Amino acid sequence: MKPVFIKRAVVIVSSLAILLNYSCNSAKRLTASGEPNADLSTRQLIKTHKKRFTDFKTLQAKVKVDLTQRGKTQGVSFSLRMEKDKVIWLSATLGLARLKITPEKVQYYSKIDNEYFDGDYQLISDFAGVDLDFIKVQNLLLGHAIYDLENPQHQVSITESSYILKPKESDALLDILYLINPSHFKLDALELYQPKNRRMLQVDYKSYQEVEDQVLPKDIRIVAVDQKDEAAIALEFKSINLDKELRFPFKIPAGYKEIQVK
Repeated sequence: MKPVFIKRAVVIVSSLAILLNYSCNSAKRLTASGEPNADLSTRQLIKTHKKRFTDFKTLQAKVKVDLTQRGKTQGVSFSLRMEKDKVIWLSATLGLARLKITPEKVQYYSKIDNEYFDGDYQLISDFAGVDLDFIKVQNLLLGHAIYDLENPQHQVSITESSYILKPKESDALLDILYLINPSHFKLDALELYQPKNRRMLQVDYKSYQEVEDQVLPKDIRIVAVDQKDEAAIALEFKSINLDKELRFPFKIPAGYKEIQVK
């Protein structure tokens, strides 16, 4: 496995930029069968979406990641642990690379490259093309809207299978659009576009699963595009364990070279 792939996969997963002690029967795959209600107001849609935000203290799982870039696809598995609103922790197979993000900082190291990063969110914001923080990354992984839906004001329209939610007033710097599922009211898709820089981030939530009455993503596809390159990453959440006592071990080994972000 190429070292550069592990590094890219860790950075991309932490950007967007979202997991094992359960049996296969512990998670129920959800089938979206609802139809949008044309009479549902924007306020009602936003309120219902917020009510469906996942409620847990801790989450532990494994996630299979497939990265496609320049016509080549490679895969690797990660362990993911989260303490809601506090910590997101990722560890590649055999601990070859490890990431820990908190509301204050982003930390990463690779045993293959003997290098580390210990700083702010510039590392993952540069990849995604938009300013990210802890809550935005967490929301992206859970199928929640990543920006405030109350300000600016939004408007709703419908397709055959989803609600379309977007700001009433266009923004010259950032276009954003949400597709919301009419069955469970989590995101079907998220689209961010920067016209000036021609950068786009699209997140498609292919399917969801129900674990202990919580609706969580099962399959996510993330595509990041800029003027020079395109990368696609598919995440498959195979099993999830909620509200167990977790540790988040992280210690940068001595002698590693610091990654500089310019």
